[in-house]
Amino acid sequence: MILNKEQITSHNQNNFDKHDQSFDFLANNLTNKGHDVENILKKVGDFKVAIPSWALGAGGTRFGRFSFHGEPGTLEQKIEDVGLIHALTKSAGAISLHIPWDVPEDAEKIKALTKSLDLKFDAMNSNTFQDQPDQKHSYKFGSLCSTDDKAREQAIQHNIDVIRLGEKLGSKSLTVWLADGSSFPGQNNFQTVLKNTQDSLQEIYKTLPEDWKLFIEYKPYEPNFYSTVIQDWGTSFMLANECGPKAFTLVDLGHHLPNTNIEQIVATLMMKGKLGGFHFNDSKYGDDDLTVGSIKPYSLFLIFNELVYGMENNPQNPYPAWMIDASHNIKDPLEDLMQSLEAIRSSYAKALLVDQKALREAQKNHDVTLCQEILQEAYLTDVRPLLERARVSDGGALNPLDTYRHLEVRKKLVDERGKHTMATGL
Repeated sequence: MILNKEQITSHNQNNFDKHDQSFDFLANNLTNKGHDVENILKKVGDFKVAIPSWALGAGGTRFGRFSFHGEPGTLEQKIEDVGLIHALTKSAGAISLHIPWDVPEDAEKIKALTKSLDLKFDAMNSNTFQDQPDQKHSYKFGSLCSTDDKAREQAIQHNIDVIRLGEKLGSKSLTVWLADGSSFPGQNNFQTVLKNTQDSLQEIYKTLPEDWKLFIEYKPYEPNFYSTVIQDWGTSFMLANECGPKAFTLVDLGHHLPNTNIEQIVATLMMKGKLGGFHFNDSKYGDDDLTVGSIKPYSLFLIFNELVYGMENNPQNPYPAWMIDASHNIKDPLEDLMQSLEAIRSSYAKALLVDQKALREAQKNHDVTLCQEILQEAYLTDVRPLLERARVSDGGALNPLDTYRHLEVRKKLVDERGKHTMATGL
């Protein structure tokens, strides 16, 4: 299913008067405070977030998975679903593939489809945390860290194969997330598995094209519950340095112990020029992969405050790659992703409203109360009219979720695909 611009524009007409009133009020208010509204609109409009192929179907837990009707059953349908999201929100813009589930039969045909929907390919994602049906060597006791030479070599080659596929599609980066670790004391020698992982990543790094990046993800626990080889940002940072200048740390919001100060991690990595990318989600207890901004919206804003500062003041750090990594256990996946995109752009827009000059001055004067007030003023601003104007200016919907429901997109997807299709790559 593909939405045309006329369908979206037609539904927008019913809400323009209300939007214009809200936008004019906000724009005048921001202008009076010294903000360049047009510049903010441009930055918000340019901010695009990749959608991973595995997020287009219903998620699940260790105990079960409940499919959502009309899930995309092929790579083409996954790309079309991202196209639907992007047509409505104008903030997606890319799809991130998960291999081996998303290997195209015809790379050129897939590239043409993606281009026709105004999309591109974001980072390629390898998978060495599951055994595949035709796999010779098991990852039960590790992949890149494994003490089994054959399993380790197999995992290295898989990542190289993913890079080669990504070259055909026009991707420019590889994301490596490892489930490698142990569930019981004494199961692994910590130094051995870390050294094996480092050596393996270096072998993969050697095969990177000149214009590619390697993103190294980290996670404190799960699926192993005693140790994870790459358990925190410091280990990822160390491994990225050992690999070279094209290797970076990737931050997933859910991959932290409760109440970790993620904004400080972001600031440190950007200062060191090693923040490569971001996976957005939200959590209450652990790696819950909930809708972005649904649990800790103020934390998300504080993270974006550091990201905005870093993008302005840390030229040594490349522009980060942005992606949503959420699991939609009981919600329509496309609706959930649209809610996440709205929360991300909202936090970004609010961070752009922080008076950084006044904040620096307040910090210099140790005026802690004023520092908080400056942040709160930006956070409490209702920026929804800004997001609406940015979308409409780009040809999107004033209210993507409302338009999605009005056009009965899910019903039409079910009519096309059936009720019992199931997305792969989860």
